[in-house]
Amino acid sequence: MHSLRESTRRTFLTQGLGLGALAIGASAAGAQESTPSSPVSSPLDPKDPPLPAKAKRVLYISLSGAPPQHDTFDPKPKLDELNGTDCPDALFEGKRLAFIKGRPKLLGSPHKSSVVDPLGTSVTDLLPGFREYAADVTLIRSMHTDQFNHAPAEMLLYTGNQNVGKPSIGAWATWGLGSLNANLPGFVVLVSGGSDPTGGKSLWSSGFLPSEYQGVRLRSGGDPVLYVSDPKGLSRPMRRRMLDALRDLNVNDAERHGDPETLARIAQYELAYRMQVAVPEVTDLSLENQETLDGYGAEPGKGSFANNCLLARNLLREGVRFVQLYDWGWDIHGTSATDDLATHFPKKCQEIDRPIAALMADLKRTGLLEDTLVVCGGEFGRTPMLEARGGSKLLGRDHQPECFSMWLAGGGIKAGHVHGSTDDLGAAVHEDPVSVRDLQATVLHLLGFDPEKFRFPYQGLQQRLIGPANGPRIVAEILA
Repeated sequence: MHSLRESTRRTFLTQGLGLGALAIGASAAGAQESTPSSPVSSPLDPKDPPLPAKAKRVLYISLSGAPPQHDTFDPKPKLDELNGTDCPDALFEGKRLAFIKGRPKLLGSPHKSSVVDPLGTSVTDLLPGFREYAADVTLIRSMHTDQFNHAPAEMLLYTGNQNVGKPSIGAWATWGLGSLNANLPGFVVLVSGGSDPTGGKSLWSSGFLPSEYQGVRLRSGGDPVLYVSDPKGLSRPMRRRMLDALRDLNVNDAERHGDPETLARIAQYELAYRMQVAVPEVTDLSLENQETLDGYGAEPGKGSFANNCLLARNLLREGVRFVQLYDWGWDIHGTSATDDLATHFPKKCQEIDRPIAALMADLKRTGLLEDTLVVCGGEFGRTPMLEARGGSKLLGRDHQPECFSMWLAGGGIKAGHVHGSTDDLGAAVHEDPVSVRDLQATVLHLLGFDPEKFRFPYQGLQQRLIGPANGPRIVAEILA
């Protein structure tokens, strides 16, 4: 009776007490046709997807800041021809542009491009390593979004909503499928480029899903996970006794109050204890031979994109379900030497080119690419016009949501394929548009879920990654 007196009306209804809870339970059971089965021992135990799956795991390479498609995977000869001329009215009048003022000039690419044989189309020469795995790739040139600032665009792309508070795609995948390795998190995040992505840690949040599904950030330099290592003087047996005592206290609290987050806390402590042994073994790059380090351009002990690619290989190999690499520095506005198209952009291309090529080669050689879905791209595109913010003479492009490029490879993706196209100036999608919600639906489909039915009850709604409205589609044209 003491527990009942402490319960609020909402707690009373949601903890299995009374007719209201029966109604809620029946409603939820009917709506969650594609939700994972109840965990037996750990929420991160592997689960079978409800539908046949082509991919068991995901590697998402997020180029934070949005690389310019004209200078990477969608070069435009017509734009190069018109470089420096006045922009047509249709490209800027009535449009929401983040920084461009007045009538801008068209900006051709200062970098050369050439045909990649497996795709039969041109891409930049700044990414020679791309040619090594292009035969395994579907290049989408017709991506589009409805957000034109970084944080909202990243939130929409990775969580399905431009506002904070929603679960990330990695959290959804881990909630649905669990982890393939009980000693490692199901969702791991690696960050490079000297900064977190603009959307911050909300991009790997668990949102309203249980907190054990949030992304765990690892570091490629120093202590891999902050606050997981035992302090000096604390032995492992002593840590075990402390966790046992803490578990007993939490179990008593869970039995008294029924708060599911208490159980999540127990699971997180236990995972952290197991990670103390497993994570150093996976993340210690000094154990790699010199040939491997040279192939990736990795240097043990340093934080870099190259190191993160090598860590990603190890994590995928050891059974991590969803690995996301965020690399900051792709916001090419041309306001200074640190964000211009002529000098900074080639450096960024050089930083990622060799590591991604080495990672793709390793995934293919070991057979992991067969059932690993690889996604690479930014949150929106860039304009075909010169930004020239504040009269800057440096080359740079403004934000553009109307079109951008991404590539996908691996589990279930058609190899050596180009999907969609943009107009002659790379200002709008010309054919076969793919929205960010279409991309989300396709990823869920490849993992074995019906994106329409994959949902979680929260605040009286059946929440979905792809949003509440009908319309997102599985992009069947890019599937093998």
